[in-house]
Amino acid sequence: MGIFGALTTAVGGLRAGSYALENISGNIANSQTTAFKRIDTSFLDLVPQTALTAQLAGGVTAQSRSTNSVQGDVQAASVATFMAINGNGFFAVQKPGAFTDGSPVFDGVDRYTRRGDFQLNKDGYLVNGAGYYLEGVPIDPTTGNPAGSSPEVLRFKNDFLPAQQTTKIDYRANLAAYPLTTQHDTSVPGSELLRPGSFSSGHNPVVLGTPAAPYTDAAVTGTAQSNKATPSVANSASTALSGAAGTNSISSNFVAGDTITINGTVYTFVASGATGNQFNVTDTIGTLLTTINGITNSSPASSIAANGAITLHSGTNADLLIQSSNTTALQALGFTGSAVANRGGGGTVGTGQVIGNDATTFRDESIAGGSVTAYDVSGAPVNLQFRWAKTDSASLGAGHTDNWNLFYQVDPNATGTNVAWQNVNINFTFGANGQMSPAIASVTLNNAVVNGVSLGNPVINFGTGGVTQFADSNGNVQVNQIQQDGFPAGQLQSVSVSTNGRIVGNYTNGRNIDLAEISVATFNGTNFLKRIDGGAFEATDESGAALFGKSGTIVGSSLESSNTDIADEFTKLIVTQQAYSANTKVITTTNSMVQDLLNVVR
Repeated sequence: MGIFGALTTAVGGLRAGSYALENISGNIANSQTTAFKRIDTSFLDLVPQTALTAQLAGGVTAQSRSTNSVQGDVQAASVATFMAINGNGFFAVQKPGAFTDGSPVFDGVDRYTRRGDFQLNKDGYLVNGAGYYLEGVPIDPTTGNPAGSSPEVLRFKNDFLPAQQTTKIDYRANLAAYPLTTQHDTSVPGSELLRPGSFSSGHNPVVLGTPAAPYTDAAVTGTAQSNKATPSVANSASTALSGAAGTNSISSNFVAGDTITINGTVYTFVASGATGNQFNVTDTIGTLLTTINGITNSSPASSIAANGAITLHSGTNADLLIQSSNTTALQALGFTGSAVANRGGGGTVGTGQVIGNDATTFRDESIAGGSVTAYDVSGAPVNLQFRWAKTDSASLGAGHTDNWNLFYQVDPNATGTNVAWQNVNINFTFGANGQMSPAIASVTLNNAVVNGVSLGNPVINFGTGGVTQFADSNGNVQVNQIQQDGFPAGQLQSVSVSTNGRIVGNYTNGRNIDLAEISVATFNGTNFLKRIDGGAFEATDESGAALFGKSGTIVGSSLESSNTDIADEFTKLIVTQQAYSANTKVITTTNSMVQDLLNVVR
């Protein structure tokens, strides 16, 4: 090749250096461009065919080397629709070929980009900063699964989300083994239970069809008490209701004018000569018990034990309630405040409903079970309240089990015989381990109407072990979950990107609904994609066709930065400048040698 070959080789070196400098310049210029992929320069030597002993270094040419597979840093952004791909993949996009009546007309050619600064435009399309429209697959609102597999340009309109009626309620709770109802009295067995006999005749609220239970006797035992004798000994039937110190009388006297009320009948204490509903203050405990037994007609009869503790029986005719104007003297008999023995059983056949007249009684004998806002078919809301009532307790002995009934409120303003609460008409029975036995997975509220709003037939799902009965010092229902699936109609107000790569619609009714799945494409030959304006790429024969389904993860509210490293580009700039200068030196030297050759001719 000789001297002129060296000259043309140096010119080729200048051309290659210029190409590299242009790429460096472009990389630096786009160092702040979202998801920009830098272009590196690759140099190739061009060697002519020569003999083995006459080989030459040859010339040089330059070509680009793509870095499409090199990811930039992912940084958080404040816009909910911004997104970045962490790992492999490209967003599938299209660009309008024209606009007709202000609406885009797409050319149907898929492009691919890592630029994820998408925002909703006025027409409901997600468009990035370079004007590309995002593609994806719509989500079927019924199944929650993609409706197809082929990506299409996504558009979100401000449509209303139709109302959905409540069809199921997920419920998880623990019922206190001993419910602290308003009527409970730890000294009175069974006082924490729902008492059918306390409700209006013919309106027993327990499970529909439950046979009426016969009335049973109830007993209440006071504390052991001693008299004023010296030395003091336990009270007995002969202990007087009043007496001086050192005598066989109760520790605190009844005095003339005091009253004692037995099941509504008032008895007055007099100094002597008692008649009718009167007691002499000198009467004995035995006299008092005889009067009580005559009222209750109970068997066994009320009595006093050897330790001075009085046991009172209600009998089956009525509940027993004893009160006195002299509470100190009543306490000397072993009872604080009052003596209560509520008979068991009673009532009529179970109707499964609480009427308005019995609403207060029902609330006093049950505990709150939580509430949830449910919706009818038109999306009208209604407050669905639950209450639990314990109807039997294993603590009462043989033949008894821990049994509960669940009620929901029908009408908070019910009066008279109108239904206030409805029993779900299932007995919830619990074993000693606190678990339902048998297990009840769900219950259907048939033709449920709450406060005039029809809810259809919603199902309450308890799941496996969803309702338990364990001891609770608060004595209430600990509701762990109460969630329903209904909602009112709502209008789309914004969209965002979820961590699973879906577009989520945020509606005015508080619902967040998956609207579309973002299509992310990968290529076997990522670095052989053809670059076009705006950080987009087109598929080529060398890159292969787009593949969907295996890609990196989408990160919402984030953007990918340029993968240009300024420090690295500055270093390459220096190297390129030096190489360019060296090539110019070759041209200068070659020119000098040519001049010397011409001088030889002269």
